[in-house]
Amino acid sequence: MYQLDFKLDINGETRQHGNTKDLLFSFERIIAFVSRYITLKKGDLIFTGTPEGVGKVAIGDHLEAYLEGDKMLDFYVK
Repeated sequence: MYQLDFKLDINGETRQHGNTKDLLFSFERIIAFVSRYITLKKGDLIFTGTPEGVGKVAIGDHLEAYLEGDKMLDFYVK
């Protein structure tokens, strides 16, 4: 089982924090299901849901997403 910590900061404030051990379905099961309908390519993202803290974002918000402490996404909402 995978146990990867992840978090999302919006404007420098942590809004979401979770761990992949809490996923309802394994990575393998999710990838197998999605690939039945579309061809997955390197760089594709599969969004699986969200931990507590989901909310609205506004134009100009700065989002930073981390996986195991490594920054994976960093962008401003346009």
